Amino acid sequence: MTIILSTLNARYAHASLGLRYLLANMGALQAQTSIQEFVIGAKTTEIVERLLARQPKVIGFGIYIWNVEETTRVVAMLKRVAPQVVIVLGGPEVSHESGEQEIVKLADYLVTGWGDVTFPRLCGEILGGPKPLMKIHAGVQPPMAEIKMPYSLYTDHDIAHRTLYVEASRGCPFKCEFCLSALDKTAWPFALDTFLGELEALHARGARLFKFVDRTFNLNIKTSLKIMQFFLDKLAAKPDDPVYAHFELVPDHLPDALKDTIAKFPPGALQFEIGIQSFNPEVQALVSRKQDNAKAADNIRWLCEQSNAHLHVDLIAGLPGEDVASFARGFDQLVALKPHEIQFGILKRLRGTPIIRHTEAFGMVFDPYPPYTILATNTIDFATMLRLVRFARYWDLVANSGRFVNTINTMLGDAPFANFMAFSDWIYGKTDATHRIALDRLAALVAQWLQVRGMSKEAAAALVASDIAPAEKHKPAAAPQRQVRHLAA
Repeated sequence: MTIILSTLNARYAHASLGLRYLLANMGALQAQTSIQEFVIGAKTTEIVERLLARQPKVIGFGIYIWNVEETTRVVAMLKRVAPQVVIVLGGPEVSHESGEQEIVKLADYLVTGWGDVTFPRLCGEILGGPKPLMKIHAGVQPPMAEIKMPYSLYTDHDIAHRTLYVEASRGCPFKCEFCLSALDKTAWPFALDTFLGELEALHARGARLFKFVDRTFNLNIKTSLKIMQFFLDKLAAKPDDPVYAHFELVPDHLPDALKDTIAKFPPGALQFEIGIQSFNPEVQALVSRKQDNAKAADNIRWLCEQSNAHLHVDLIAGLPGEDVASFARGFDQLVALKPHEIQFGILKRLRGTPIIRHTEAFGMVFDPYPPYTILATNTIDFATMLRLVRFARYWDLVANSGRFVNTINTMLGDAPFANFMAFSDWIYGKTDATHRIALDRLAALVAQWLQVRGMSKEAAAALVASDIAPAEKHKPAAAPQRQVRHLAA
């Protein structure tokens, strides 16, 4: 193949939507172009060997926060062993502040922003001449109707074994400063009938798991209703052939018409990802996040109590102006709403995001290496921030794992944040580890903690056993893992 489109995904289950968009829009060069995906953690030499085995003239890499360090090593090796191969970069991680990045210095060309038009045109000039003199090419944003849909490029293997990412729109009208979507002017929808036709074709080929990457799925309610009706029709036609759909919802925008439709879905068919990020109005104002907290809370409560949707709700620790006490209040408020999962995220400074404007005023110190996690602020010192990082990890192991459904309620009591922080500090003191804790050891530690808090040994063992045995016997199929285009938490 003359041109290879490549990236390092966070997990094998992820199938890169960006690469498939590029391939779909290669025009006359499509027959000479192929996709070759890898997974982070693979050996650099093996990646380079497999890429060069196809004898490409151009390799385009999709660069994201999770793969930039490993892809830098791949590009460095390629330029040493095959300097004649032209390397083109694109993706959110290299679209901003590119001048200081080692991977950009190593590469031949860079496409910033939208690549659907600019990348194919650049490849044509590289291969057919005259070669472009400029290294950096700003991506041209075409009319949405001119972008060819990529979904036919999902292979049968992708459909059978991987998460299928789809989007009914691009962009976001909101300006939350920790997110790259803050740079968008608005949200741009694809033609709905065309998009639904693509979903129909995927479903006919056997696709049953769809993850929407739209930042604002419920921004246009008429569109949301038509898309959800598509899935309801499939479920009604074949109730024994379930379909699973994942959407990201704006938390304070859930009108009755959308509620009525959501309520029709059976268990196991819907997952909603809802970004609360902070319940503190002053912090929300600082990061330009407009959110009606009362409506957001009411909507989460309704979804938990009146629908069968699985709720994954996000909070971010380390935002400017938020101290531990404020974050704890928000966390406790969210726990009281009883979503199925609370994603406890730590703020990251994504390249290009406006959050950097608060650096000096709020003493914000970020790790200089990906994923650029916040290390300290003027209200949360370094040691405390590390305690929050450990809290987030143990929260995933115990609360979000679904293995301690009964036990977690007892552990949290009437002061969820304080009680779980105490557990987090205790278990770290016992293990000096946040990863690679086997389930049987974790269960034993949880039972021991319950005894520390005053429960009898027998009662603690029985409580933990009431969770572990049924959970392992009837462990549900895993929901799709997240690999959000613009990772924010």
